[in-house]
Amino acid sequence: MPVTLGISAGPALAGDEFREYRRRAIFACGKLDPQNQDHSVLAQFPLVVSASQWSGLCRAAESLEVELLDAERRLLKRPDLLGLLGLPRKFAREVRRIDAAACDSGPRVTRYDFHPTAGGWACSEANCDVPGGYIESSALAAIMAEHHPALETCGDPAGALCAALGCGPVALVHATGYIDDAQVAAFLARRLAAAGIEGVPCAPDHLRFDRDGARVEIGGSARAVRAVFRFFPAEWLPNLGRGAAWRRFFASPGVALCNPATALLSQSKRAPIAWQELGLETPAWRTWTPEVRDPRGVPRGERDAWVLKPALGRVGAMVSIEGVSSARQMRSARWWSRFLPRRWAAQRRFVATPVNTPDGPRYPTVGVFVIDGRAAGAYGRVAARPLIDWRAQDAPVLVAASRVDAPARVAPARGGLHVA
Repeated sequence: MPVTLGISAGPALAGDEFREYRRRAIFACGKLDPQNQDHSVLAQFPLVVSASQWSGLCRAAESLEVELLDAERRLLKRPDLLGLLGLPRKFAREVRRIDAAACDSGPRVTRYDFHPTAGGWACSEANCDVPGGYIESSALAAIMAEHHPALETCGDPAGALCAALGCGPVALVHATGYIDDAQVAAFLARRLAAAGIEGVPCAPDHLRFDRDGARVEIGGSARAVRAVFRFFPAEWLPNLGRGAAWRRFFASPGVALCNPATALLSQSKRAPIAWQELGLETPAWRTWTPEVRDPRGVPRGERDAWVLKPALGRVGAMVSIEGVSSARQMRSARWWSRFLPRRWAAQRRFVATPVNTPDGPRYPTVGVFVIDGRAAGAYGRVAARPLIDWRAQDAPVLVAASRVDAPARVAPARGGLHVA
């Protein structure tokens, strides 16, 4: 049955309308990878949420962010618990050396992924390190809204990020060998330029750090920067070697870091396990997110009720769900989670509910961006199965504006989530 939580699919763009939408996505927005193998990554329709639902999701994401940042700061003071997170060894050793107070120099960006269920909303995870979706949530949403006059965009994460980064110049650090990363850096450089701020796309080894600042050196020229936006996974940093000064991505005097490398502590799917050891009260996380355990703590007879995730997995890679993932993948995930249990997490399963779309039933997710503590917009995706991975399509999230402000009625999912 379709979900009745104030989320639905809007009318599809057809024929010339969709071809124009796709053309603008490529040439106006710089989304250079609109095709994945033999299918389009662009949905022909938007996801539509009611104004009250969007307001409630924003408050939920903001409350999750408060607890997450507090837990991260406390965890930095307990290096004995870092082994619970599944971090690379070199990375964990560096975390033990840093001054926790020096890691709050720049704006923080997190994306919380919410899924509708029959009983309410569930947040599957927080993307704390290098959350993606800026082109889709800002530019593509604005174009889709032009085709649906009765709907509005729900924010502009790229614009909010540019404002939070300050006056610049800003180094836009990314993995230059990946087209999907390079297109994000190029897009943000254009948005920064529109705001009168210089953005300098670069690889991490183009950065040179001084005692009180940083500069980008490319082809014999150098440009001093005041902020560094990192779109390069923190767990990859130790692979750069000493010449790249990767340790300065944790904290660097005179430079605002967005996000600092310490964000990986919260990116780990095993972070709630460490929070429990800290004895933290996290009422928002207990309300909106499923329980997380070490895989060794799942009773053999209950394995089907738990989802296996790599601790530092991204883009849904190797997320394994009984009855959704292939039998071969389930066997592999169970073997690896037994062999290297501290690199995996078991998350209590919730039952996502599809919405009816012009393409048939699809499972949606609404990824709410929180920038400097405030909700700033959403990255929407839809999938033919209840797993959001590389097969999912980008579906801009639009808001059905109400003439009368109704009270938010956003309910967390019950039953499958954490129960004390």
